[in-house]
Amino acid sequence: MPNLDAENVLLPYESSALPRVLLVDDDESVLDTLSQVLQISGFQVSSAANVNQALALIGAQTFDVLLSDLHMPRPGDGLTVVSAMRHTNPKAVTLLCSAFPEMQAATTAILHQADEILVKPLRPDNLIKIINERMKLGVNTPPLPVESVADILERSTQSSIEEWLHLVDGEPEVISVPLDDEARCAHLPQLFRELVYRLRFPIKLGTRAPASTAAAEHGLRRNQQGYSAAMLVEESRMLQVSIFQTLQDNLKRIDFSVLLVGVMAIADEVDSQLAQQMASYISESKTDVEPMKAWMNPNHSRRQVA
Repeated sequence: MPNLDAENVLLPYESSALPRVLLVDDDESVLDTLSQVLQISGFQVSSAANVNQALALIGAQTFDVLLSDLHMPRPGDGLTVVSAMRHTNPKAVTLLCSAFPEMQAATTAILHQADEILVKPLRPDNLIKIINERMKLGVNTPPLPVESVADILERSTQSSIEEWLHLVDGEPEVISVPLDDEARCAHLPQLFRELVYRLRFPIKLGTRAPASTAAAEHGLRRNQQGYSAAMLVEESRMLQVSIFQTLQDNLKRIDFSVLLVGVMAIADEVDSQLAQQMASYISESKTDVEPMKAWMNPNHSRRQVA
C-alpha cells in the first residue's frame, strides 16, 4: 500500500471544478489504493472493475482523465476502453498502465490514441504529477474517424462471412451435412444487404420486421439439404457471434452514441430472419409428411395386389 500522506501527493492544476477521473482495473486492491490517492489529491473518482462497467460509465458521464490497466485480463481490454473514451470524451487525457511495457503493446496503444503508457508499480506522487502535466497540455491528437454500424458491416461483409464459416467448421453436427463453402453460405450476402438496409432505415423496435423472401427460400433450401431445425438455429446463433466479433474488431471506429441501438436492431433482424427461415422449413416438412400420412390412412384407396 503506498504512503497516502498529503505531503506525498500533489493537488491538481487549478480549475473551477474538481477534475473527474475514470479509474479502470480488474484488481480490487489497485482500485481501492489509487482511488484514495486520487481523491486525496483533489480528483473526483469513478472506478470500474472491467470493460463493460467502464463502457457504461463512459457512455453516461463526462471525464477529464482515463487511467486504465492495459491487461484486464486480455491485453486489448485497456485499448478498448481508450477507444471508447476517445470517441465519447475526445478531450479527456487517456493513460494506460502496464506491468509489461513491451514495445508492441506500447505501439498499439499509441495507434489507439492513448496519451501515455505508465509502468507499474506507480508512485503516487509521480502519477499525480503526470496527470496534472497532461491536463495542462491538453489532448492534441485528432478525433478518431467514426463509422456507422451499417457502414462497418457493409465494408466487412466478406470477413464476417469468413468468420462465420470458421465457426461453422468447428460444429460437428452442422458440418455433418456435407456442403462446400459456396453452398453453405449462399444466403449470407443477401442477409447482410438486408441487415445493412435495416440499420440505415431503422424501424421502431418491437415492430414486426419486413418479410424476407431470401430468408424463406433459405429455410426451404436447408430442409432440402438435410439440415435439422436445431442446426438452422445454431447457424443463426453463430451468425450473431460473427457479426458482434466484427463490431468488436472495429470498436475504435464505431460511433458509440448509436452502438446500442444498432446492436439491438442487428439482434432483432437476425432473429426475425431465423423465424422466417423456420416457418419455411417447417412448412416444407409438413408438405413432405402429408402424402405419407394419406398413404398410411386405412381409408386411403390402394390398389390390391393379387
